[in-house]
Amino acid sequence: MNAPVSRAGTKGVPREQREQQLLDIATLEFGNRGYGNASLAEIVSAAGVSKPLIYAYFGSRDELHAACVHRAGTSLVAAVADAQAVHGADGKALATLAAIFHALDGRIQNWRIIYDHTLPRPSPAHDTARHYQDALNAMGSAGVAEILAGAGNHSPEDHSLLLTLWFSIVSTTVSWWADHPESTPDDMTARCLRLFTALRRSRTS
Repeated sequence: MNAPVSRAGTKGVPREQREQQLLDIATLEFGNRGYGNASLAEIVSAAGVSKPLIYAYFGSRDELHAACVHRAGTSLVAAVADAQAVHGADGKALATLAAIFHALDGRIQNWRIIYDHTLPRPSPAHDTARHYQDALNAMGSAGVAEILAGAGNHSPEDHSLLLTLWFSIVSTTVSWWADHPESTPDDMTARCLRLFTALRRSRTS
């Protein structure tokens, strides 16, 4: 069930802070309902502002959405890029998951607006989200290649399948976390480590 958009006043605060509050509210709406179903009227109501103010700050509904995606994508890409400095394929995979969990802590909708299946194709909104998808997928592709190379495997087909599996694992884990918000980023990282360890042991036993 989609969570309701939180009500939060934005009056009497500096413009920069108000913009961030509007982006928080809009990200909840776009993340919960998807680009295709999100309501600008709901965003305005939740923020306690007028539509003209949204237009004055962001220009249009699409530009408001783009600002949400840029903020979410920049945060996620930076977090995953930092995790790439970890040595060793296994350590890098866990560090990547930990980075994603910490970047999404309290902001699970950031993932949803980047990987939003309601985005029309082709469209500027889809292109904006795709930019960050491509950046995240490129880092995932490099990590998968490192894992396979360590096993002496250079098959393009194996790389393609493992990359698909990796993305599915990440996406499904984030979705599970959304249904279990009591888990902290450290809880989620520890849980993934336990599961990876169990799978490795079962494979070698």
